[in-house]
Amino acid sequence: MLWYTIAMGKGYYDQEHWTDKVNIKKFFSKPQTVAFLLTFFIVLAVGIPVLLVFGNFKHSNESYQQGLFANKWEAIPEASRATNAAITDEESAHRAAVIFEGDEDYTHIIGTADEETVTIGFAGDILFDDGYAVGDAFKRAGNTAEGVIGQSLLEKMRGVDIMMVNNEFPYSNGGSPTEGKTYTFRARPETASILNTMGVDVVGLANNHAYDFGRQALLDTFSALNNVGVDYVGAGNNIEEASHPVYYITSNGMKIAIICATQIERNDNPDTKAATEDSPGVFRCMNDALLLEKIREAREKNAYVIVFIHWGTESTSEIDYLQRDQSKEIVEAGANLIIGAHPHVLQKIDYVDGVPVVYSLGNYIFNSKTLDTCMIITTLHKDGGVNIQYVPAIQSGCSVYEATGAEYTRALNSMASMSPGINIDGNGYISPR
Repeated sequence: MLWYTIAMGKGYYDQEHWTDKVNIKKFFSKPQTVAFLLTFFIVLAVGIPVLLVFGNFKHSNESYQQGLFANKWEAIPEASRATNAAITDEESAHRAAVIFEGDEDYTHIIGTADEETVTIGFAGDILFDDGYAVGDAFKRAGNTAEGVIGQSLLEKMRGVDIMMVNNEFPYSNGGSPTEGKTYTFRARPETASILNTMGVDVVGLANNHAYDFGRQALLDTFSALNNVGVDYVGAGNNIEEASHPVYYITSNGMKIAIICATQIERNDNPDTKAATEDSPGVFRCMNDALLLEKIREAREKNAYVIVFIHWGTESTSEIDYLQRDQSKEIVEAGANLIIGAHPHVLQKIDYVDGVPVVYSLGNYIFNSKTLDTCMIITTLHKDGGVNIQYVPAIQSGCSVYEATGAEYTRALNSMASMSPGINIDGNGYISPR
């Protein structure tokens, strides 16, 4: 009883004669008592429903849902389970946090915006060469993404814990264009700072344009990226560097491995040179034995393994047989997520034996054509749940912006129609059908 509690708290309580100490009528006639009681009952009337709303966070083996006042994440209807991604006991948490011998130069300790998750963003092809219209747009903007990439997309790129794009050109003032190649790209080294304004943390260099101006331009690229603090994967001074995963160990106890490789060009003597034991180049994977080995090694180190791969046929939304066949091999080796680039247009999203495969991210900000594109946001939860969100965007007129309204609905429906193996909800979250 309220007066029992008040009297006891004041030191008035006498088990047998408490009424001798307290004049009930006088007590309830005091203004401060009335104010206290009104406040107390208002708190009860308002506080309990609010607590129930905040308590509407349901966590099960199959889904994550958040209540009305979720402070960070949107309602997430589906969450697949990531084998070996969960940090559920002391032993696995310790193994994930270990930096293994040989990984020291490739491992980064990072903080996360949320203590229960880590978010990873992916976007497709970018170009900063100001000899082309889109590169000139960045130059006219003052070597910044502001005004070239839409603000809501920039906020998403900057908001994720790890952001990755396909860097389809070298940074250099030197070298010579590859003889006989129709399109050769090269951007000034100082333009690498544009990546910082985009919120980019790591770029993929395993593609068919990283070597457009030869060996020296590729080496200059490594220096330019190092100078602005952006990690790179898929190329290196030798095959060990080019094929080595980049690891991110999060402050909340998760490990992510990103491996980047290219099938392109698909011939015996490609213009884009493969790294060897003693020469620089990219990590080529037409023969994927080394790629599969690197995947298995990363999984053994308790990492969530992402393969960022350059593959497919340009300018078609249809996947080809090499994508189909190699995706199965990559999954069997232990990859948790496959992200593809190269076709310059979007291709389907699918699941291969339970593993999500984004076959092509398309152009992100690469030319002036009007094309559908996207950002992929992957949210890894500490217990192993994984959410993947497709964020529709439009590349048009040397800019890229997030799709809204009717454009959003059309773009979402377009991806759903080309991806019969998935469900995609109104917020862009995907799950296997």
